[in-house]
Amino acid sequence: MSLALYGHPFSSYTQKVLIALYENETPFEFQLIEPDQSENTAEWLRRWPLRKFPLLVDGDRTVVESSIIIEHLHLRHPGPVRLLPDDPAAALDVRFLDRFFDYHVMDAMQVAVEAAIDRLPMSTEAGLAIATERLERAYGWLEGALTERTWAVGEDFTMADCAAAPSLFYADWTYPIPEGYPLVRAYRARLLARPSFARAVEGGRPYRSYFPLGTPERD
Repeated sequence: MSLALYGHPFSSYTQKVLIALYENETPFEFQLIEPDQSENTAEWLRRWPLRKFPLLVDGDRTVVESSIIIEHLHLRHPGPVRLLPDDPAAALDVRFLDRFFDYHVMDAMQVAVEAAIDRLPMSTEAGLAIATERLERAYGWLEGALTERTWAVGEDFTMADCAAAPSLFYADWTYPIPEGYPLVRAYRARLLARPSFARAVEGGRPYRSYFPLGTPERD
């Protein structure tokens, strides 16, 4: 049985897994979660009632959470691009940066989005202010961490970069990366130029109206 990925092409965490799949040209079937895709939605909820995507089906195994899915692919469907290094200490660095982008960039951005769609008890302006303050701190730390690095942990593209790409993509729409952080700005540009992420971005382009803060005329 082929791999099946349940998710949405505009979802940051779905894109994170799509990047990993595209990097190694791993064959899979994409099961779109949209209101008019009731069968896909029903199967997704049957397997994961917590209502979060992406979800990967690999034979008789269901795998959830984007980082765990990528690690599963690394173990069960390895390819030429090794998204986790074999050295345990180096792998720990990758996992740390993966968590950094999910928790301190994507989750910070999400405060503004959820306030704008009334999922948080605050105004859009208040949510944006919180997101801006948190993202400013994250950008500042990342600027120092990227010194003399091409990718998140060095010269190799890893799971950390799979996390960074959609995180910085949407964060920059929410609070544009200031010119005072040239390394972060250049890193985001390299991520956008990476064929795997460029493909994910194009897949999500028809759904840009979903972004509640307004889509900038770029990217």
